[in-house]
Amino acid sequence: MNASKVYFSDMRTNPNSPSLPGKLHRLIKAAGFEEIDFSGKFTCIKLNFGEPGNMAYLRPNWTRVVADYVKELGGLPYVSDCNTLYVGGRRNGLEHLESAYENGYNPFQTGVHTIIADGLKGSDDVHIPVENGEYVKEAKIGRAIADADVVISLSHFKGHELTGFGGAIKNLGMGSGSRAGKMEMHSAGKPFVRTRHCIGCGR
Repeated sequence: MNASKVYFSDMRTNPNSPSLPGKLHRLIKAAGFEEIDFSGKFTCIKLNFGEPGNMAYLRPNWTRVVADYVKELGGLPYVSDCNTLYVGGRRNGLEHLESAYENGYNPFQTGVHTIIADGLKGSDDVHIPVENGEYVKEAKIGRAIADADVVISLSHFKGHELTGFGGAIKNLGMGSGSRAGKMEMHSAGKPFVRTRHCIGCGR
C-alpha cells in the first residue's frame, strides 16, 4: 500500500492571507475533491458532534466549508454519526440530535441536515460481511452511513485510553457502527486480573 499524501496548512492568519475556513477550502481542493463524482450523490460527512459542554470536537464552520463545496460540485451532503453505548448526550437519536444542535450542528450553521445514522434507538443498521474478519464477522453499520453514495470523514485527533489515540480510522471504524455494532466491537476487549498483583480489594 502506498503512503497517502498528507496536506498541512499554517493555522496563522493575517489581513493579507485567507481565513482558516478559506485555507481548509484550499486544502480540500488540492486533495482532489473535484475528481470525485458528487453529481446527485448522497454524501455523508461523517464526524463526531461532541457531547454537550465538551469542547473537544470540530467546530461546525469547518464542516460548512466541506458541505458547501460538495454542494457546489453537485452533491447532496448531510452530516451524520451513530449513537453511543455509554451514558451521555448521544445514546439515542433524540438526545443525540439535541447534543448536535447545541454544539452547532444544525442547518443554520452547517447548511445541511443532521441525520443520526442508526436511528432513534441505534437499531437502524445494515449488516455488511467482513471477509476474514478476526474479531467481527459482520459489521453493523448505521443505515444513513451505509446507504450513502460518498462518505467523507472529518475527524479530530484525540487521546484514547485503550489505543493511545483516535482519529480517522476510529471515526469510521467504531463511529460508523450502530449501537449493536459498537457492542460487538467492544466485546473483544475483556477485563482480566493479574493475580500476582491483586490484593483482593474487591475493585
